[in-house]
Amino acid sequence: MIYISLALLEQLSTQTKEHMAFVESLKTLSLDDLNKRPHKGSWNILECIAHLNLYGNFYLPEISRRMAASQSKTASYFSSGLLGNYFAKSILPKDRPNKMKTFQEMDPIYKQLDKNVLAVFLEQQENFLQLLEQAKSKDLGKIRTNISINK
Repeated sequence: MIYISLALLEQLSTQTKEHMAFVESLKTLSLDDLNKRPHKGSWNILECIAHLNLYGNFYLPEISRRMAASQSKTASYFSSGLLGNYFAKSILPKDRPNKMKTFQEMDPIYKQLDKNVLAVFLEQQENFLQLLEQAKSKDLGKIRTNISINK
């Protein structure tokens, strides 16, 4: 897919701020509510957020390193690659979500979690917003990152 770079970065920034507002609202819930499972074997709210944090622990430093090393200048358009498209589309919300297995090291189920998980998420999202701002001065098509499943 081909995107207008600045429009894509603005859209990502807006979505990130919406996600942050949602997670802020979760702070009002009790720890019991945050740890409640919709059904046996499913993730609770804190486990869902912890899962995102685990990926943030990999991707945020990776993106930061790659952007710092990039000498590229702004480009008007960004064209995502085949692999990037595939993974990005696979995690988008759907009306009927398909079940996905996660890698064991990214699976937070049955871990003792507290509200600090929410604080970590919000901190990571602040970091991501800063990276999106930095990305406005880069050619997004020239920056390549490793992916967590194949370093």
